[in-house]
Amino acid sequence: MQEDVCNHVKVVIRVRPENQKERDGNFKKVLQVVDKHMLVFDPKVEEVSFFHGKKLPHRDLNRKLNKDLKFVFDAVFDENSSQLEVFEHTTKTMLDGFLNGYNCTVLAYGATGAGKTHTMLGSPQDPGVMYLTMVELYNSMNRMKEEKHCAIAVSYLEPKSAEEILQMLDYGNKNRTQHPTDVNASSSRSHAVFQIYLRQQDKTASINQNVRIAKLSLIDLAGSERARATNAKGARFREGANINRSLLALGNVINALADPKSKKQHIPYRNSKLTRLLKDSLGGNCRTIIIATVSPSSLFYDDTYNTLKYANRAKDIKSSLKSNIVSLDSHISQYAKICEEQKKEIIILKEKLRIYELGKASIPETHDRGQQQVEINRYVIFRSIVQAAFSAFEGISICHHVH
Repeated sequence: MQEDVCNHVKVVIRVRPENQKERDGNFKKVLQVVDKHMLVFDPKVEEVSFFHGKKLPHRDLNRKLNKDLKFVFDAVFDENSSQLEVFEHTTKTMLDGFLNGYNCTVLAYGATGAGKTHTMLGSPQDPGVMYLTMVELYNSMNRMKEEKHCAIAVSYLEPKSAEEILQMLDYGNKNRTQHPTDVNASSSRSHAVFQIYLRQQDKTASINQNVRIAKLSLIDLAGSERARATNAKGARFREGANINRSLLALGNVINALADPKSKKQHIPYRNSKLTRLLKDSLGGNCRTIIIATVSPSSLFYDDTYNTLKYANRAKDIKSSLKSNIVSLDSHISQYAKICEEQKKEIIILKEKLRIYELGKASIPETHDRGQQQVEINRYVIFRSIVQAAFSAFEGISICHHVH
């Protein structure tokens, strides 16, 4: 087991483009993306003073001043950002850790209609973070298939390819409770949690085997909302109230974890099913990225402000990481199987060595001496690997006979 690594929750912001309603309503923009790490909420409007020759007509002296709040995050994606760009700066950066046995979580948070489901799931034409993650994961597994056995499971299923994952995601999303509201025509009325389990083991047979087991959670939360904005009534109103209650509990957990005194106080994980589910992702042994999605329009002024406040608070959450490596001591009954695997491996290595020796013998005399020396060195190394494998096999056989 590796030593603990202190890690901050990584928080990124994605600003979605204005929709048709926002453009038609002539609403002003309340977000200004300064660069890849900073944005300004409710920026000041530059006014030309009387002394510079112009005076603003109908200036309202009683008008509330703009907040002009500056926020700094690990990354800020503007309205023109692509799905691939978001993926490469979020989930892709943690896949190496996942392959090394660290639990990881990517969490999409924001108000209804802010673009969470588009970011996480996307569409068949423009797939989101979940699908792109699986494509990259399968590519990584393919690159190390010569050295490791990899087994992957998704919610107790065993997918064969990234395309199969996309079909599963599409099927699961259609089964999510959805209902049109005044804010979003296909508003998700439930949280979606997609979990990937990866088990890795060295292909080389050995009495002591190290096994890496890690979990990757990709989570698309239902949106927080105001009943007045969505015009929800009856069952949808109660549904929205339950969603808001679970998200409020999540906010309380984030506030408690971000408090420097959090180690001495109670963290209210049990206040909702959502926070119990996210316990490991937020305060446990896990690398976590929060993607907060927001609208740039003044139509969602309060929602955007609240999302930015929560995201800013989440930056202070720390977690203690451990790589999930389990050492397995083989039982004596497995020694025969290990011996057989070693025999097969030695036969393969001997055949490779024979082919290599034939190739070495056919090197012409006029061949460059420097290249010859390189070939000889490689041959010596290769032969020593075969001998080491044979010695290991003999050691296992002796142990087996002794036992």
